[in-house]
Amino acid sequence: MTALKGTLPWDWYSGTIPDNAIIDETAYVETTYSFNLYRSHAPVGLQIGKGSSIYLGTMFDVGTYGRVSLGNYSLMNSVRIICDEEIKIGDYALISWNVVLMDTYRVPFNPVERRKELVRIPKRKLRNIDAKHSARPIHIGANVWIGFDACVLPGVTIGEGSIIGARSVVTTDVAPYTIAAGNPARVIRHLEA
Repeated sequence: MTALKGTLPWDWYSGTIPDNAIIDETAYVETTYSFNLYRSHAPVGLQIGKGSSIYLGTMFDVGTYGRVSLGNYSLMNSVRIICDEEIKIGDYALISWNVVLMDTYRVPFNPVERRKELVRIPKRKLRNIDAKHSARPIHIGANVWIGFDACVLPGVTIGEGSIIGARSVVTTDVAPYTIAAGNPARVIRHLEA
C-alpha cells in the first residue's frame, strides 16, 4: 500500500502529514491543519483506510499514546477526535459535522483536582493535556452513521449498522443495528440486519 506523506498539493495550510500516520493513497485529506493538535508518539498514531475522506474542520487532537484508525470508505466532515488511548472506526462509517469522539475527559471530576490542573496548564510549553490514565477506548462498527453535533463519550462501543441521532450524547454502548438518540442517547428502535 502506498501512503500519503509530507505535504498535500491542494492544501491551503503549510503543514505536513505526521510520520506515524498511515493514510492510504486513495484516501482524501482536505488539509494538514487537521493535524495541528496531533502529538502521538505511537508507532502508528493514525491509520486511514482506502477511499476514506477527511474534510475541512476535522481535528485530530491525539495525545502522546493515542491511536486512531478509520476503516475503508468512511467519511468524516468537521469531526473533533480527542484521543489519548484508542478510537477505532469501522468501514463505511459516516460521521457528520461537529461530532465529538472523546475517549478521555482529560481533567479530573473532582473540582479541587480540576482547579489544580487548570492552574498548571499555562506553565506548560504545550497547553494540551494528555490523560492516558483516565482514557477508555471508543469502538465504532462498520456502516455506522452518526448525526451532526453528536458526542460519543469514553468507553462507548457503537455496534455495526447503527444510527446515532443528531445532537445525541452517547454515554453507553449501542447494540448493532440500533437507532439511538437523545441526551443521554437511548434506543429508539432496532433495525433489520
